[in-house]
Amino acid sequence: MVDTFGWWAAAWHDRAVSTSSTVDRALEAALYDATDAALDTGASLLAADPAADAELARRGEEFVASAWRRGWQPADVVRIVRRELDEVHVRIVSALIRAQAPRDDRPRGPRWQAQLDALDPEPAPRGDRFSYATAVLELYRLLLRLPALEPLDEAVDPGPRERRPEPRMLGRIRALLAKAEATGFPEEAEALSAKAQELMARHSVDEALLAARTPAAETPDACRIGVEPPYEQAKAVLLDAVAGANHCRAVWNEALGFSTVVGFAGDLEAVELLYTSLLVQATTAMTRAEAAQRAGGRKRTKTFRQSFLASYAHRVGTRLAAVAEAQVSGDLLPVLASRAVAVTDRTDRLFPETTTTRLRGVSDAAGWEEGARAADDAQVRARPHLPGKGS
Repeated sequence: MVDTFGWWAAAWHDRAVSTSSTVDRALEAALYDATDAALDTGASLLAADPAADAELARRGEEFVASAWRRGWQPADVVRIVRRELDEVHVRIVSALIRAQAPRDDRPRGPRWQAQLDALDPEPAPRGDRFSYATAVLELYRLLLRLPALEPLDEAVDPGPRERRPEPRMLGRIRALLAKAEATGFPEEAEALSAKAQELMARHSVDEALLAARTPAAETPDACRIGVEPPYEQAKAVLLDAVAGANHCRAVWNEALGFSTVVGFAGDLEAVELLYTSLLVQATTAMTRAEAAQRAGGRKRTKTFRQSFLASYAHRVGTRLAAVAEAQVSGDLLPVLASRAVAVTDRTDRLFPETTTTRLRGVSDAAGWEEGARAADDAQVRARPHLPGKGS
C-alpha cells in the first residue's frame, strides 16, 4: 500500500522550505545591502516565485510587530513611510498593520484603535511582480532601520475615571474649527479659533474641578503629532504654543518629523484639534499675504514664509495662553499646579535629556510683520471665571 499521506506531507514540507528559502535569500540580498543592485536581486527572486508571497507578507507582519516593541505606533509608522517613500508603500504597510493587529500580543488603548481605524483601506496596486516586490523590499528596508522611540504606554482600561471630552462639546469644537478653516475672512477665522480655544480651556478646567473633588488615579498620557516640512521649525513652535496653552508639554523630534505631546487625555484631544486647524489657517493667511506682496512688486522667498509662520506661532501662543488663563479662578490654581507637576514629571521621565534650538531663517521683516498681523486679527474674548472647587 502506498503511503500517500506521507508523500504529500514530505512534498508540502519541501515546498514550504523552498518558499522560506526564497524569502530568506531575497531579504538577505536586499535588506542588508543598500545598493540598487541588491534590491533588484531580491525583487527578482521574489518575482520568480509566486508561492513565496504569503511568507513574504508574514515577514512583513513580523517587521511591524518589531516596530511596536521599539515604541512605534501605527500612525507613527504610516507617517514615516509617507515621509520617506511613496503612496504605494503606505498602502502596503497599512495592509500589514491591519493583518498583524489580530495577532498583537499586547492590549491597546483607544488611541491605538483610532489609529488602526484611520488606516487607508485601499489595497496597493500590484502592477507587475517585480515592481511590487521592489516596493515591498524598499518598505522592509525602512522598517528594519527604525530606531527605538520612547514608549507611550496608553492606559487600556481607564474605567469611569477617565475624563474624555464629551461628544457634544467635542462636536461644537470641531464645528467651530471647521468654520474657521472654511471662512475667507481672517478676522472671523481667528475669532472662531479663539472661541474653540475657550471651549477647550473650559473643558480642561472642568476636568480639573472633577479631579479636585474626587481625586483619581488618572495620570498624564502622551501622543505623537506629525510636524511636516516645509518650515517644520516654525510649525513645531506653533504646536508647542498650542500645547502650552492647553496645559501640555511638547518635545520635538526634528529627525523623525513629529512632536511628542504630554498631557491629560482631554487636553491632548484639544491640542490635536486646534493645532491642525491653526496650521490650516496660518497657511491660508500666509498665502494671501504673499500674494499681496507679489502684487506690490516685491518678490518673497522661503525666508518670508519662515518668518511669517514663526511670528504667527509666537503671537497666537500669547493669545491662546491669555484665553486659557481667563478660565481659571484663584482656588483652582493648586489643582492646575498639581496637574502641571504631573505633566512635567511624565515629560522628564520620557525625555531625561532634551536640548533647545533656535529658529533658523527668521530674517524677513515683512514676513514677521505679516505673521504678527494675521495673529493679531484674533478676537480673544475673556469669558467669566468659572466657579472654583466646591461651588
